[in-house]
Amino acid sequence: MTNLEDALDEIDVLAAAEAAAATPTKSALDDKINEHFAGAVVRKDLVKAVRGNAVVPSYVLEYLLGQYAASDDEATIQAGIDTVRQILATHYVNRNEHMLVKSEIRRKGRHRVIDKVTVTLNEKDDVHEAEFENLQIKGVIIDDVTVKQNPKLLVGGVWCICDIEYFHSDDPRVVPWILDKLKPIQVAGVDIDHYYEARRAFTTEEWVDLLMQSIGLNPEQYNERGKLIALTRLIPFVERNYNVVELGPKGTGKSHTFSEFSPNGILISGGEVTVAKLFVNNASGRIGLVGYWDCVAFDEFAANRRTDQNLVNVMKNYLANKSFSRGTSIYGAEASMAFIGNTTHTVPYMLKHSDLFDELPDAYRDPAWLDRVHHYIPGWEVAPIRSEMFSTGYGFVVDYLAEILRAKRSEDFSDKYKAYFTLDSSISTRDQDGIRKTFSGLMKLVHPTGEAPEDEIRVLLEFAIEGRKRVKDSILRIDATMRDTPVRFRYADKAGVWRDVATLEERQYPQLYRRAWDATPEGDGGSREAALAATQPSPAQSTAAQDAPAGPAPAVLAEGHRDFIAGQRGVSYETLLLPYLRGASKITITDPYIRMPHQGRNLADLLSLLAAAKDDADEIDVVLVTTEEPKAEFKQRQLLMLKDLKDASDAVGVRLAVRLDDTIHDRRIETNHGWRIDLGKGLDIWQRSSDNPFDFGRNRQEFRLIGSAFTVHYVTVPS
Repeated sequence: MTNLEDALDEIDVLAAAEAAAATPTKSALDDKINEHFAGAVVRKDLVKAVRGNAVVPSYVLEYLLGQYAASDDEATIQAGIDTVRQILATHYVNRNEHMLVKSEIRRKGRHRVIDKVTVTLNEKDDVHEAEFENLQIKGVIIDDVTVKQNPKLLVGGVWCICDIEYFHSDDPRVVPWILDKLKPIQVAGVDIDHYYEARRAFTTEEWVDLLMQSIGLNPEQYNERGKLIALTRLIPFVERNYNVVELGPKGTGKSHTFSEFSPNGILISGGEVTVAKLFVNNASGRIGLVGYWDCVAFDEFAANRRTDQNLVNVMKNYLANKSFSRGTSIYGAEASMAFIGNTTHTVPYMLKHSDLFDELPDAYRDPAWLDRVHHYIPGWEVAPIRSEMFSTGYGFVVDYLAEILRAKRSEDFSDKYKAYFTLDSSISTRDQDGIRKTFSGLMKLVHPTGEAPEDEIRVLLEFAIEGRKRVKDSILRIDATMRDTPVRFRYADKAGVWRDVATLEERQYPQLYRRAWDATPEGDGGSREAALAATQPSPAQSTAAQDAPAGPAPAVLAEGHRDFIAGQRGVSYETLLLPYLRGASKITITDPYIRMPHQGRNLADLLSLLAAAKDDADEIDVVLVTTEEPKAEFKQRQLLMLKDLKDASDAVGVRLAVRLDDTIHDRRIETNHGWRIDLGKGLDIWQRSSDNPFDFGRNRQEFRLIGSAFTVHYVTVPS
């Protein structure tokens, strides 16, 4: 038996999901982008066209494309693609071909390579030594001037274009590799004044779409809120000492921005960091990652259950004060931090049973640590990445935008809202800091000159307040001592009209979000009792409910069987299966034929019924046991379909696990509360739907015709 994840590993999911490559149609926005930023933009789908087997970040490829294909002329683009491909084929070091490249350097005496270079100080010989990641050579002497000009070589490494020479010596202590020239892959400089001037030619909507295309996303696939969430991931690059958390389902592109977007940020696994690596090494006195990078992002942060309490304590002080102490010295740094992790439960489940930080390691669920987080990005609002969500339009060469954002880090736009709005005085200083830093970052991104109309400033301010409120409300769930001082996350406009800000999940699940201590502050005409009453039905509602006619009593479930004949109409999973599945927390579906799209549609219908029938805060585990499509040409389609089904069902609290077993023949459904349903024909019981797009049977199962006769048996089994 094989699980779905292992089967998917055997195919190129992304390549299988992408449509055949074709030259995209230029939009009016693309023309405008090329007009005002000629030479600083590139068509974003070209990265996939040139990547090949090169395992390098997108900014490396875009740097090369920016040199040779930064044009809207198709002939120039194609020539540039060919040039970049040739450069990668000639100079990029593939890790499994490192010996071939080393032999080439020895034969020619000199060769140019593209590789990631890390430098260490050899204290014994008092020299700096370079190590080449893919070429797998180390101990290469590098001059102090180059290291001083590129300090990031000392921490984390930098992708570079290097000229390597080979000179053999009879002395075994002498490394034969000689570094003649090193050039980091980054732009030399940017014209910030031109950037400001060109921004004025774009509407806010056009500018946001340009930024979305610049980070590789198709703005047509996102609404305004989705675009704001995507842009919030850029704030750590434009705002100093900004701390953000994003938790959400797998496959939503949380880490993409931090791994591919900027040469000024570094993405590390949450379990691979130590105090010495992150802050300072006491033995050598060398500053760690926070001293060299604009943004340090921790991937899979929620999965790291082994934590160093000393690291938590040092990090807590740094997140709050921008400084850290080691030994007798106090150090300061400007690096922002992003903490990225996956959630395994739905939002209502977390609200009912714990809080929105439920997935974090226990050591980081310390209220004092969480209070340092400026913004919580709701990753569950982001749709899983699909091929059509990637941009084919023009956007900034990543390195160009990265340098612009870096130049903006020294500016402060946190008070730009004060000309129009005032925050409630009950909002604490730390809460206000979080709101202001998020607002400042969004302003730098969307309105880099600091000028914006009132209605657009309002949108950014409300989004910033919401993200900090999400942090604070979760802290209140964890720490009862912080509930003594009521807080109202609201603001007033110039007319003195107050507006309360609520998170989306607060509006969607008010009965789960509100707690007894979530009272309206005194002085506003509210009380704890009023807050509680807000979630309860009024007497009038209760009376109306009592007077309403009672619905049909649930049918008494009994063992037995039901026969169906070909051509019969009026049969649906809602009447055939749901009564026996309702209330189960684990369901196993065994059906060897979930291969074709219509069979996947049938399964999706059943899973959606289960999702609609359960309480929002509950979760159901469903195991699908099916067989793998034997024909290779259809296998990818089946596996991708099952993956899409899993993503869709997981998002609504029906956690689907797929097992592929070629030995099964029976078709049945088993529950953990005592029922087994033997399905004569499995889930595929209807005739093929007609080609009429308005055929009612497409959306309602009871209008479909049964394909062939079958019998369903209902049997009680020990639970």
